[in-house]
Amino acid sequence: MQHLTRIWIPTVLLILSLACQSIAAAPQHALTLYNEPPKYPAGFTHFDYVNPDAPKGGTLRLSSFGHFDTLNPFNGKGAVADQIGLLYDSLTFHALDEPFTEYGLLAEKIEKANDNSFVRFYLRPQARFNDGTPVTAEDVVFTFNILMKHGDPFYRSYYADVKEVVVEAPRQVRFDFKTTHNRELPLILGQLQILPKHAWVSRDFTKTTLEPPLGSGPYRVTQVQPGRAIRLERVKDWWGKDLPETRGFYNFDTITIDYYRDQNVALEAFKAGQFDLTLETSAKNWATAYNTPALHEGRIIKAELPNNQPQGMQGFVFNLRRAQFKDKRVRQAIALLFDFEWSNRQLFYGAYKRNNSYFENSELAARGLPGPDERAILEPLREQLPASVFKQPPSLPQTDGSGIIRPFQRVAYQLLLEAGYRIEDNRMVDAQGTPLRFEFMLAQPAFERVLLPFKRNLAEIGIDMQLRNVDLSQYINRIRSRDFDMLVFSWGQGSSPGNEQREFWHSSSADDPGSRNLIGLRDPAIDRLVEGLIAADSRSALVSHTRALDRVLMAGYYVIPNWYTDRWRIAYWNRFGRPAKTPSSDYGLMTWWQTHDKAVGSAIQGKP
Repeated sequence: MQHLTRIWIPTVLLILSLACQSIAAAPQHALTLYNEPPKYPAGFTHFDYVNPDAPKGGTLRLSSFGHFDTLNPFNGKGAVADQIGLLYDSLTFHALDEPFTEYGLLAEKIEKANDNSFVRFYLRPQARFNDGTPVTAEDVVFTFNILMKHGDPFYRSYYADVKEVVVEAPRQVRFDFKTTHNRELPLILGQLQILPKHAWVSRDFTKTTLEPPLGSGPYRVTQVQPGRAIRLERVKDWWGKDLPETRGFYNFDTITIDYYRDQNVALEAFKAGQFDLTLETSAKNWATAYNTPALHEGRIIKAELPNNQPQGMQGFVFNLRRAQFKDKRVRQAIALLFDFEWSNRQLFYGAYKRNNSYFENSELAARGLPGPDERAILEPLREQLPASVFKQPPSLPQTDGSGIIRPFQRVAYQLLLEAGYRIEDNRMVDAQGTPLRFEFMLAQPAFERVLLPFKRNLAEIGIDMQLRNVDLSQYINRIRSRDFDMLVFSWGQGSSPGNEQREFWHSSSADDPGSRNLIGLRDPAIDRLVEGLIAADSRSALVSHTRALDRVLMAGYYVIPNWYTDRWRIAYWNRFGRPAKTPSSDYGLMTWWQTHDKAVGSAIQGKP
């Protein structure tokens, strides 16, 4: 009997092992969302948007706003220093010229179950942390578990469908899933930045720290001036420097970031040559502030590069946790009083387009009335949705730009009357006599010039909006504690939205202090739309689900949509080279390289 058992058990285990392998696709060099072939085949030498022979060396000097008080970007505490992501490698490398493709980085090969029940990563034998210690499957498991237990609440939402992570061999790790319907999950697990277990196991992961952390990435921190500046240096013997995925990247020997408390001061510092590059977000500055001798001589370059990324939604956010914003009619009335057309003409030099979608600048944005595919998604929820979702295209009112908005004020006034408000002593008050007032929280005083005309429009029908500027630390803490009435916020979007939508709009994220559900949404219909989007099994299904979600979000008047541009506005001192091709979803700063120690005129150097 014992003899039979010794034969039978290994045989059964072999059969089970073969059965498990049969439901997995062969290990691949890249993952795509719907199993379509990646743009770059196995054995490719470099991405199209890099210069594979870019020289190494030199210094890139950058700036940032505010301050920082931690080098731990994973626990959701404190203000994190910029560019810390350069210290860490992830399992995969995200392509910047494809909608959603992940190529192996720490992982040499990736194996995904045909039924999407698990994903397996095979780590490269040469992968090392920057102290020479190999990166192992134990580090992957440690990273995932500590993020889920002590990390930013975002991770618990983002990876909610992971059942367990298993070490199968020293360089082989498997993630098992709770559901087979989350197609994005294998790819976003590939984006997991891996921490060294041996460096963190004796440290308190929950605390902020200014101790330079150990990573496996192309840069390390070499100098920290708390709150003021940070210096990164390229790891010359970085283990990944010869991979096709990273060829042409990370060309600067040194990257420095100086912090400024005032953006106007930062702009003057740039023009004085104190740092090398600025991504300009102010239309006024872009139009008027760079008219300097250095620009005319070609020593400063102003470049507008196409930005084909979905622009998401920037808007003035209503906090639904506040009583005065619970009625949709009140939110709609307040939204009517923001005159974008006047602001764009008088303040922005006509540089912007209005956000009319949560997925703006993409095929994912809802336009016109819902088509058959969208209606099939929305019809089961009809009783829970506003009738306008089915009857009206998502659209925003347009003024003539003159600043006179009396027709919109009359509509807003009528909406407020319907919501139970009335005018008393030139104030809009509810049935209990409580004035309709709210505070707009700001961390950037420069934004006041946009809000003051809005404040005047509100005051003309008795609504009191107070502007409150706070420092960056208080701003971050109040956002995390949801202690605000209204603020400006932006939800960025990618070409293939997925699990992050749960963290933006789903009821499960409403109470997470680290989530981006700042609105406080708790809507079962929106929850179902989010889950349907995540489970979409084709690109066409994803587009239809995203458009359906977009319609419902727009119909709820949860934000007052702002504006966007489909260009990267970059000013930089002329001492850099750029690849001939810019990636579609980024301006590719980490593919640039230094050509001169000092900026030179274009007449001398030629166009960079």
